[in-house]
Amino acid sequence: MALSNKTALKNANITHIVSVLRLTPDEERFRSFEHLQIPVDDVDDEDILEHFPSTNAFIKSGLEGGGGVLVHCAMGKSRSATVCIAFLLHREPGALTPPEALEMIRKSRPLCEPNDGFMKQLELYHKMGCPKNVSGHPLYKRWQYERAVEESIACGRAPEVDLVRFEDEEPEPINGNEADQSTEIKCRKCRRKLATMPFIIPHTQENEKRQPRGHSAPEGPCAHIFLHPLTWMRPSLFPEPDASSTTDEYSYTPEAPLSGRLTCPNAACGANIGKFAWQGMKCNCGNWVVPAIGLARARVDVMDARVKREAMGGSAGIRVPRPIGGAGGEASSSAGDAGGGKGLL
Repeated sequence: MALSNKTALKNANITHIVSVLRLTPDEERFRSFEHLQIPVDDVDDEDILEHFPSTNAFIKSGLEGGGGVLVHCAMGKSRSATVCIAFLLHREPGALTPPEALEMIRKSRPLCEPNDGFMKQLELYHKMGCPKNVSGHPLYKRWQYERAVEESIACGRAPEVDLVRFEDEEPEPINGNEADQSTEIKCRKCRRKLATMPFIIPHTQENEKRQPRGHSAPEGPCAHIFLHPLTWMRPSLFPEPDASSTTDEYSYTPEAPLSGRLTCPNAACGANIGKFAWQGMKCNCGNWVVPAIGLARARVDVMDARVKREAMGGSAGIRVPRPIGGAGGEASSSAGDAGGGKGLL
């Protein structure tokens, strides 16, 4: 309706229009305006996040040029509100959260209410720091991978290998730093290193929640350590169709299993060290993890690599004995008597 009100558009000095809907536009209607169309539907699983850089740049150019910008969809409630919130977040990164930006917009249009999927994408965009480039951001790539897994599971099959994000093949882990590298997970049988802290998926144990009658909360750590996909898992997640093949080139079957076992990547070991389930599985602490790629805690060791490095130092953890001879070669009774044996190895 606002788009059809020529007088209102003129009075508001509208020079730019953003159409956030999947319809064939009437070019005649937009002849006197700069126009940008974003073809998305108002559904939770629609990827509207990928369009934020273009809508932000378009809105900014309209405002900086001295004009006004109309952002519309079908009802002016979900899609258009989402684009406006993204612009407010991008304009001053860190100044607003998505809920705060929504409340600001509701002051002039109370009915605005992005659908749940769009709000989650706005939260992700905020977490990313509202960058100019979205497609290359690690968090966006991980989100796309998780969406691909959900779609595949809905069809009753595992995701295609090309859609899986193997975290250790990325330039650097998300939220990874030097301190995170200190924690190592190794195969208990052969000591092969399997993962470090940036690749672990944390989840809060539900010990404090009320348990059903007759059930007690689990004690100690979870039975599995859940990981993001890593390169060494490929043969388990996407097994070769012909195990007897003598070629060195790795090939995988397109019909990968939905669930199965994880084996140690050390060819001389091959121990069963965990399991995976693309459809997810319930941890013994009560949480569902989807997708679930877990190392059995009983089959691996979690170590602090810093302890190992310190132990390899010259005298780490060892106190050197005091000299028992004086400067002239005579025995020093004071050294022995005062020490009383303390400080000696």
